[in-house]
Amino acid sequence: MPRSARIDCSMNDDTPRKRRSVAINHFATSRLTAEQLREDHLADLVALHRDAEVSRYLGGVRTPEVTKAYLAANMAHWNQHGFGLWTLRTKDGAFAGRAGIRHIVMENVDEVEIFYAFKGEFWGRGFASEIATALTGIGLSQLALPSLIGIVNVGNGASRRVLEKSNYLLERITSHHGEEVAIYRIPQ
Repeated sequence: MPRSARIDCSMNDDTPRKRRSVAINHFATSRLTAEQLREDHLADLVALHRDAEVSRYLGGVRTPEVTKAYLAANMAHWNQHGFGLWTLRTKDGAFAGRAGIRHIVMENVDEVEIFYAFKGEFWGRGFASEIATALTGIGLSQLALPSLIGIVNVGNGASRRVLEKSNYLLERITSHHGEEVAIYRIPQ
């Protein structure tokens, strides 16, 4: 694993090991810290989701009410699966974005995807590649998932390159929520 994606994970030891998932409450890469989503992260997420440029490939700008529902749904995912969305901060504590691993139904198939979004000031600096590598390691190694996918709007060349650099292979182009998307996959 590249040095920039070294992972230091803290696991919740009371999670039953008979399930294939383990709760990873927080982790760190060389430049980012990630912590499990909580209600007090709402203001950061609202600001991120109200940014038109950030939200361009995420279904558009979201109202605070929609983001609050998004927060609740992602917290419920954590409760159900033991993994989900993390908020991301730089080592100096600045909010940088969000990233996660989640179940998603894609063309009637239950899949697990990695996803990420960063504030514009962090674009083009390798943070997305760093977090994609970390999420892939967590998903395949620690959660022992059989594969992971990335779903990217076909016009989002930067995110497509991130997945390709992280060894995901283009599987197909399809429609999802009315948009043309590229599905990338990395197997175990």
